[in-house]
Amino acid sequence: MTVKFLKEILEWILVVIVSLSLYFAITTYAAAPYTVKGHSMDYTFADSDKVLINKVSKNYERGDVIVFHANETDDYIKRIIGIPGDTVEVIDDVLYINGEKFEEPYLEKKKSELKSNSKNVNLTLDFNIEYLISTKSKTVPEGSYFVMGDNRPNSTDSRSFGFVKKDTIVGKVMLRYYPFTSVKTF
Repeated sequence: MTVKFLKEILEWILVVIVSLSLYFAITTYAAAPYTVKGHSMDYTFADSDKVLINKVSKNYERGDVIVFHANETDDYIKRIIGIPGDTVEVIDDVLYINGEKFEEPYLEKKKSELKSNSKNVNLTLDFNIEYLISTKSKTVPEGSYFVMGDNRPNSTDSRSFGFVKKDTIVGKVMLRYYPFTSVKTF
């Protein structure tokens, strides 16, 4: 073996080490891939969609889609509906935040599908966070969020498990990168 050949091998080893270090640093601190499991976010996300999560931003707003630790082994993907201080209720399939009607365009396809299959059925059953067993609070507490899946009849969300604490949030979805035919930024 020549010195030149050994030098080239060492350079390649260095490139691999630096690349792996960068990958682990980015996925640990800045962004992380996540695979959607289940149908609670249909039609925004489908089962097995692959998304990239922004782990840096800690400024979460109403309408953001987030991934959070639901328990020690499972992460969930849901949409933030209520932020700290909000009142949240649904009456006759209309979302009201702080008493004001809140538009949810991401539900239109699901609502029209439901209406075409059966008459007079609401996508979201009526509720008020003050009277839910899981929340029992007039407003969303400080440091917490009220989240729901976009596929409301088939979503385990804050209506059943309560508020999501900010410190359990992994990050917000910024990109769907797979399937390649559905690439989209959020």
